[in-house]
Amino acid sequence: MTDENRIERIGILTGGGDCPGLNAVIRAVAKAAMHQHGLEVWGIEDGFLGLIRNRMRILERDDVSNILTRGGTILGTSNTANPSRFVVGIDEQGKPVTEDVTQRVVEHIAERRLDLIVCVGGDGTMSGAAGLIQHGVRCIGVPKTIDNDLMHTEITFGFLTAVNTATEALDRIHTTASSHHRVMLVEIMGRNAGWLTLTSGLASGADVILIPEIPYSLDAICDYCMNRSKRGKSFTIIAVSEGAKPVGGQQTVDRVVAGSPDPIRLGGISNVLCKQIEAATRLECRATILGHVQRGGTPVPADRVLGTLFGHKALELALAGRFNEIVVSQSGRITSVPIESVAGQQRLVPLDHPLIAAARSVGTSFGDEL
Repeated sequence: MTDENRIERIGILTGGGDCPGLNAVIRAVAKAAMHQHGLEVWGIEDGFLGLIRNRMRILERDDVSNILTRGGTILGTSNTANPSRFVVGIDEQGKPVTEDVTQRVVEHIAERRLDLIVCVGGDGTMSGAAGLIQHGVRCIGVPKTIDNDLMHTEITFGFLTAVNTATEALDRIHTTASSHHRVMLVEIMGRNAGWLTLTSGLASGADVILIPEIPYSLDAICDYCMNRSKRGKSFTIIAVSEGAKPVGGQQTVDRVVAGSPDPIRLGGISNVLCKQIEAATRLECRATILGHVQRGGTPVPADRVLGTLFGHKALELALAGRFNEIVVSQSGRITSVPIESVAGQQRLVPLDHPLIAAARSVGTSFGDEL
């Protein structure tokens, strides 16, 4: 490595929503950097907010010990702190006033003499990292999201734990639905991508799976439920993504968070559908929104391993002077691509994906057939 690429101090932050496996990445990066290479590792608190507020601390070996199995992140996180559009106040009309504080962030990084920032997060975090790169900050990305929607990687850590959580919830709803002879809707996270709903719906044997990539017909859903009832099936399980929408319609927005890189918060589609299905079919319906329970808890072993592999690769990239790249998984191999190539994008479910074909083959409806 040339002197200009030499690394002595690494900063690491976790941005966006929390998810299982974040601590596995922190542990992998920090322990390897300390033990094998004698580097100094700084923990940046609450994602980009820590860079904006200059809240950072040196991580000691004890700080990153015994954290592999812990959910969440020991560094904290924020999904509203965007250096290029940081909310600094509210105007007279009640609208947020934003300011570009990127230069302040650059100064704080220089003050701490950090040679590199490891940014762990999803597309919003990578968009923030891309902005820092344009100001000369060297970054390495690690892909995190339960939505599994980051471009150029087949899987993100946190996804498999969320699938396990959602599948277990669907399994539990199944017993109540059969006991009470109801149509039961379970609303699952994922934003504009249906990976989490599709995978957990298929794993649990949901009768109907509604994902953003396939707009649904209310008539098709109601006909499906009624036909099941006529065949002696006394209940129907519907796994519905928070981003699902009817043909020609819009997604259901729960709220708008000013200042967030992704201000639109989806939610509530299951309650809307529940009322519509019950009114059209006279079948008793209930809706359950899983919400943030999908992001919490202990990571499953696969996410602990994946987080460790991603963290190890991130440090390898740093030591090799391959800056401004993000670790990805492609064809079962851990590799990397430029951070700019994933920033601000989402990987959606292709309509010809094998999971969709497999679900259709066993009679699962996607709400698009009359």
